[in-house]
Amino acid sequence: MAFNRAMVPIAPAGPNALTSAMVGIGMNFAAPAASEPNIEDTLLFASVEGMQNADLRVLAVLVTWFGIHAPYVNADRLTKLVAAEKSDRVRAFWSALARWQAKDRRFNRLANVHSGPGVDLLTTGNAFQMRRHGEDARFAGGPLSVPANVLRDRPADVLPSGRLARRHRAYRWRVIIGPSYRADLWAALEREPSLSTAMLARKAYGSFATAWHVRRDFALLADVTKRALATKRIK
Repeated sequence: MAFNRAMVPIAPAGPNALTSAMVGIGMNFAAPAASEPNIEDTLLFASVEGMQNADLRVLAVLVTWFGIHAPYVNADRLTKLVAAEKSDRVRAFWSALARWQAKDRRFNRLANVHSGPGVDLLTTGNAFQMRRHGEDARFAGGPLSVPANVLRDRPADVLPSGRLARRHRAYRWRVIIGPSYRADLWAALEREPSLSTAMLARKAYGSFATAWHVRRDFALLADVTKRALATKRIK
């Protein structure tokens, strides 16, 4: 049977599950943390909750999170997820965040996922709030119009990189080897060493070839470690 690469995530079952997933990637909401949820899946669903359901608290924490952790986001996968999203508001949101992080060239394609007219964050009163408070500097010149008083930016709402790396295995591997599919594959295999190549690839949204190489390298490292421990005991 041919291998079909998984790309489209399954939405969390209800708002409580989404909140737990957001806590699991380092957003400080009052909920138990999900165990190492996929980072890009969670970012996408959080943006849908914020933009489509007008949850400004979620959006505020999400923007703060992205400002801190963008270097460890898999830009390729996030871009593909957002490009496939039907909501023009969600695409405008991510296009705006990518332009904010323009110094990171990995987000160049994400900046172009929205090509239509500008979008107001608030469905009512946005222009009035813009005149009264000015524009949020993080969104200045982008496709999303955000009044300066709407999305609170408080770093305490988000775990710093060091603490998140201790909690989230895939994030930690992204710190070590870069924000790639390989990092997520390695983390998944570390968590479940018995995974087949195909199942490993599906769990971490990777290609079969990359999953095969990760399994090979994982086995090699395990063998080297085992031999080193055996040699140490003999000495």
